Amino acid sequence: MELEKSPERPAGGEGCLVVAIRVPLRILMLVLVVPVRMLWDALVVAGRFLNDTVLRPAGRALLWVGRAVFVWPLVGLWRYVLVPLGRGAEWLGRVLLVLPAVWLYRYVLTPLGQAATWVYARVLTPVGQALAAAGAGLWAGVVWLGRHLLVVPSVWVYRWVLTPVGHAFAWCGRGLVWCGRGCVWLVTVIAAGIGTGLYWIARILLVLPALAVWRWVLAPAGRVLGVVAREIGTALGHAWRVAGYVSLAVGRALATLFRWIFVEPARWVYRSVLTPVGHAVRDAVLRPAGRAARAVGRAARQALESARASVRQARADFRRMLLGGPEEPQLAHRREPTGREARTLGSSTTALTKD
Repeated sequence: MELEKSPERPAGGEGCLVVAIRVPLRILMLVLVVPVRMLWDALVVAGRFLNDTVLRPAGRALLWVGRAVFVWPLVGLWRYVLVPLGRGAEWLGRVLLVLPAVWLYRYVLTPLGQAATWVYARVLTPVGQALAAAGAGLWAGVVWLGRHLLVVPSVWVYRWVLTPVGHAFAWCGRGLVWCGRGCVWLVTVIAAGIGTGLYWIARILLVLPALAVWRWVLAPAGRVLGVVAREIGTALGHAWRVAGYVSLAVGRALATLFRWIFVEPARWVYRSVLTPVGHAVRDAVLRPAGRAARAVGRAARQALESARASVRQARADFRRMLLGGPEEPQLAHRREPTGREARTLGSSTTALTKD
């Protein structure tokens, strides 16, 4: 049908509607976006300044405080409290649990296990083998009785009674199945006819009108709205970029104006006025004052040293006057007698040569 055919689009480029919408939208977006972009750039600059001057130092201070309050006490607690306690608990566990458990395993459980192994190998295994042989004989007798009392009669009943009865029921069931298939086919044909009629009724009354509304009303309106939305997005991006250039130019102009009004006069005053005045004050006042202060300091130190020396000498003289001077040490001749005059080459101390 003709409603199902898609309409042909014009082969040209952008239509006059697009061109007529684009220029006013770009002008409107530029007027609306420039203040927003300038406010955004101002907020970005303020945020960077705030981050560099306030937030980052505050964050570093908070980090240091957090380390001092939380990390270092926890490290000290772990290193000087928990680790020694853990080592002590490990030593106690080894002494109180591990060593007794090893002793119990080595000297109690191992001999018991060896005794149990001997009992199993020498006693329980022969008894089990004997019981197994008796059980095997009993099972063989039970199997023989069950075969002749149950299996053989059951096979005879199945072969000569149940099988003929089952064949008869199967033949009756096949007849009923053929009847049911015929009824199902008839019902299927009737349902298919009713479904086809309902399908065409719904297609004519619902689908084709809805398709016409979609194709000839909603689709063109959607294309127009899509063109408008695309142009709004393009105009918004273009206006945002242009606003960025405008904001950059305004920022540079304000920075230049601030530099020429405040920075350059302050630099000129510092370089042309304050620096020569500072050099003159330094050469005429500060340096002589410094030299005088150093000379006064040296004289004061020398006077203080002289006063200290005088005080020490006076204290020593006063102590000598009250207590007397220290005794001079006498040199002792170790190899000569001390009670009499020392011998010389011209004298003798013996009885024979004594004058």
